[in-house]
Amino acid sequence: MSISLNALRWWCLALAGVSVAVIAWGSLTPGAEMPQNLPWDKFNHFIAYAGLAALIRLGGLSAVTALSLSIGCGILIEGMQLGVPGRSGADWADALANTLGALAAVGACQWLLPRRFLVTRG
Repeated sequence: MSISLNALRWWCLALAGVSVAVIAWGSLTPGAEMPQNLPWDKFNHFIAYAGLAALIRLGGLSAVTALSLSIGCGILIEGMQLGVPGRSGADWADALANTLGALAAVGACQWLLPRRFLVTRG
């Protein structure tokens, strides 16, 4: 069975949407409901936003669009955390980890994937 490039891109964008929902759920859960010992907090941020940016880029959107959407999502969620009980929100270290993850993933896509795969729209 062969899958077309357009179908693969569609699935990547659908998974990016699921990723946003999972990131938002984890980020907006009240502090009292969170596990007390979450190791590697900044690494978790890095990986989550690297995955999101990579899926957006693999979905056929431009590198600038992938970065803008993933970094914008990170900033928005950090701001939304201000209203969540037990969460500090607006943590610049978290936003930096999110941004570095997105930059690393988009850079890796640009460097590792064949040009024909990265034809962009938007």
